[in-house]
Amino acid sequence: MSETAPEIGTAPAPDLWFAFVRTHRLMIREIERRLAAAGLPVYAWYDVLWGLESGQDGSRRMHELADALAIERYNLTRLVDKLETDRLVTRTRSMEDGRAAFVFITEDGKILRKKMWAVYQATVADLFLTQFDGGEQQDFSAALARAAEAARGATQSKA
Repeated sequence: MSETAPEIGTAPAPDLWFAFVRTHRLMIREIERRLAAAGLPVYAWYDVLWGLESGQDGSRRMHELADALAIERYNLTRLVDKLETDRLVTRTRSMEDGRAAFVFITEDGKILRKKMWAVYQATVADLFLTQFDGGEQQDFSAALARAAEAARGATQSKA
């Protein structure tokens, strides 16, 4: 894939993919900077804590959490190890299937996630959402949902 998109008609097409990736990276970098300035952990911790808190009873199986976060399982295991050391999550083995591990968010994990959300949400609102009016936000959200579904479908058809 090139840095410039092919021309459509007579005008060059905007390179939407690279603009999206670049913007995402810059936004995450700024969220990380603001979290650090507030004395809070890295952004990846927020994702895991939210992935758990949004699961049934504040828990998920490890593989379900990896799928929900679109993260590789070996990276997730390292993150969960750190969160467990800091008592933000607990991990247990399934009684029915000893291979399956469940992760639960603790009360301390919920408190930390809420503190992180205040910084995260303010950054997104300030630097990202203000760039779109209400209709543009809805259109962009719908387009991203379609792209995510297409990627999920492509992944599942290869499995």
